Amino acid sequence: MASVVDHADLARHYRRHGGRAGDLFTPGRGRLRVTEEAQRRAGLNPVSNFNLVGAAQVGKASLTGMRVLHRLAGRLPVWPFDPDPGHGAILVEIYTSLAALTAGRPRGRSKMRTGEDLDQALAALASDPVGITGTISDHRSDALLTAAWLRHVADDPALWHPAGLTPEIARTEGWTFGVT
Repeated sequence: MASVVDHADLARHYRRHGGRAGDLFTPGRGRLRVTEEAQRRAGLNPVSNFNLVGAAQVGKASLTGMRVLHRLAGRLPVWPFDPDPGHGAILVEIYTSLAALTAGRPRGRSKMRTGEDLDQALAALASDPVGITGTISDHRSDALLTAAWLRHVADDPALWHPAGLTPEIARTEGWTFGVT
């Protein structure tokens, strides 16, 4: 990945190691996609995919994800770049805080670190408890709650056809599932 982000033309877009930000990296959070602007309006706290350093370094995962998508070579549809086939598996980007908010977690406290908190959130989504007592990693609770949330909302056509998603945005930026 270092060879990509250290490339003279590409580096201009990223906030990188050593306190370096390219001249095209928007000050503050960096350039946000249209979907992230919609997340912000919904009260969420999105971060630019061009941020490669610090606690909110979503850019590294984004670049890794792009390599994985490239390797899939069309074997799995990726919404909204590819249309929803109406059956079978489909890959979507999900902002896990949406699931937590839907499950009644307060803004700014979407991370669940106990099994009891997770079970309470799962109950709000009409899902069975996992029955874990004590601590749980927030990554694990995010995955479990988001899977339950997706099952809860996947049939909502508004989530697959949000008002701000145009064919051009779908082609060039994608969209986060559940952001309307």
